[in-house]
Amino acid sequence: MLNRLRGLYIRYAAHHRQREEDASADSVRSAVPIPLRFAADLTRALPAILAFFATKDPVWRARVKARLHLNITPVALPMDARLFEGPADLARATAKAGVTIVLPVYNAFHLLPDVLNRVENHTDVPWHLIIIEDRSTDPEIRPFLREWAASRKAQVTVIENAENLGFIGSVNKGLSLALPRGQHVILLNSDAFVPQDWAGRLLAPILRDASVASVTPMSNDAELMSVPEICQRTDLRVGEGDMLDAYARQFSPVHILPDAPTGVGFCMAMNLAFLRQLPEFDPAFGRGYGEEVDWCQKAQALGGLHICLPGLFVEHRGGESFGSADKQALLMKNGAILSGRYPEFDREVQDFIRNDALVTPRLALALALLDARAETPVPIYLAHSLGGGAEHFLQALIAADLAQGRASIVLRLGGKDRFQLEICMAEGWVAGTTNDLEFLIRLLDPIRMRRLVYSCAVGDCDPYQVPDLILALCRDEAGDKIEVMFHDFLPVSPSYCLLDQDGKYRGPVSSDRKDPAHIAHRPDGSEVRLADWHAAWGRLLTKAEHVTVFSENSHMQVQAAYPALKDTLRVVPHALLTPIPRFETPDAKHVTIGVLGNIGFQKGAGLLKDLGRQLKGQGQLVLVGNIDPQFSLPASVKIHGDYQRDEIKALAEQYGITCWLIPSIWPETFSYTTHEALATGLPVFAFDIGAQGDAVQRAANGHPIHFAPEADLVQNILKTVQNQRQSKQ
Repeated sequence: MLNRLRGLYIRYAAHHRQREEDASADSVRSAVPIPLRFAADLTRALPAILAFFATKDPVWRARVKARLHLNITPVALPMDARLFEGPADLARATAKAGVTIVLPVYNAFHLLPDVLNRVENHTDVPWHLIIIEDRSTDPEIRPFLREWAASRKAQVTVIENAENLGFIGSVNKGLSLALPRGQHVILLNSDAFVPQDWAGRLLAPILRDASVASVTPMSNDAELMSVPEICQRTDLRVGEGDMLDAYARQFSPVHILPDAPTGVGFCMAMNLAFLRQLPEFDPAFGRGYGEEVDWCQKAQALGGLHICLPGLFVEHRGGESFGSADKQALLMKNGAILSGRYPEFDREVQDFIRNDALVTPRLALALALLDARAETPVPIYLAHSLGGGAEHFLQALIAADLAQGRASIVLRLGGKDRFQLEICMAEGWVAGTTNDLEFLIRLLDPIRMRRLVYSCAVGDCDPYQVPDLILALCRDEAGDKIEVMFHDFLPVSPSYCLLDQDGKYRGPVSSDRKDPAHIAHRPDGSEVRLADWHAAWGRLLTKAEHVTVFSENSHMQVQAAYPALKDTLRVVPHALLTPIPRFETPDAKHVTIGVLGNIGFQKGAGLLKDLGRQLKGQGQLVLVGNIDPQFSLPASVKIHGDYQRDEIKALAEQYGITCWLIPSIWPETFSYTTHEALATGLPVFAFDIGAQGDAVQRAANGHPIHFAPEADLVQNILKTVQNQRQSKQ
């Protein structure tokens, strides 16, 4: 528990310092120290923390992250496509020297037989094991160790402490015996389960580079080297540690070997040359914690590097051997010593987290773990990077998956790199970006059962290629399935809002539409005619098991482009993301028109500009949201800015809103804001096109506005609003 708390604090501090550094120079930054902020936020998060430990429900874990302000999706880091490149046998070929293993033991008898047998059977270089038994309270341990070592005298030395010395005292005893042997040393905890051929891989970086002071493998509990999420412990099921190591052995032994501020002492190779200069851990750290950080910082001052080794995974059942009731006080005391000695260490750790050079192997191992735990096909959602309603719906799907104990994969398009791969598991979130399609496909190899779900690809640099990308990820021999959801009309036209070149909607788009807006331009400069566009996307749609639209109007739009889908299209309207309270229309002399959401061109930004001017003196226009900076609204228009859905009622009352306007000039596939506005009970006006038109025509408080591409739409809005007010009077 305390290790998890420490890992949580490391992530909290790194995240909040990054947010402060990203703030502009003239921004006001918090004067409250991060430790005090953490304590305050942790107190607020305590009920959710207790609920998570009681129920293990990932929904509570998400709420803990939200209350610690850690739920903002971070920008993913670039992945290194060389992960699977390089000579696979290099580690074994270079690791011929012997090794001395120092293993302190205190209680945890139930783990010892397996830990020791693994050392004996899986160590692939000449070895000698020094066991320091630290006066365990369990009476079974010493007899067991004596008997186990008796038949292995040439390779095993057992030291029995007369009194309990603690971890540091025991390790120092072991190091004093190891140094004269003249071999590199591996410090191993008695709750670390080494896999086959582990030692040669762990020693290889030291044998290749004399400046390497320590090497630490990846693990489920190794702070900076943890998988799947950095600084987050994950409990493994039987066999998963060995499975993850078998996969890690495919990683390059030379290309991704980042330098960290410290090694982690659960399983850490130590270079003999540095040990001779630093022959022991500092006793100032008492019974333990922080001592390997101190050693690593001293070695770093001597020019030593501390290497992370992705190509080895060692399971760690942390806290089994050295847990104690007063460990929290020890954490505080020793943490203060480290801060005093190495004031830059905390910053180095946060820099490591922020620039995570292990993101590629971390993500690869997360995929392997996800697959091992998957009992049903894993959803791979192909999504965009633009936010909005499609993203809200996607997050709801992911949350529902997590609530059922299922993990999800998101393949996001249109970011700073073409692909962003995200792993969403109860055990953590990890993501990375790449422009290398072949590497992406290789990375997804471990996922044996797949359900590929197209959500939205707007913003991708080459959407003509997207259908073939999805088809390439779908393996017929594995029984993979495809689903397509129409959150946009990109499969219908490159003009995904179905607007012509002049920005006007002129009805459903079929293959014979000639307007230039419906011709795609690929990155290489070539053009794709609408018929070829429909052929490419049609291959995907006909392959899909389900094709879902979210309104009757969308059904009509898709059918116009793909008549063959008439009988396979499903209409499944969305539900509201948040309940919206109903309230009475205020008795006001003048109309106050409210507009919800973030308004760009296709959402009617130009209309609002003209409406604000024509409405002046006759009423008020209020934008509860934001507008594209390209459109400047008249000063008479009030712009609220960002809002939360649960604030809609209060904001409507604050501004005296008497009705809502949905100004979209394209046929929306589904309009959350229309349904949210209708839920308030106020009159809602929208053009009689798209999902927004469907919704207002069905609702008692809905009022459709006539839409025609050449009409004066602002006058149509004003006339419809005026007619509604007169009929009410």
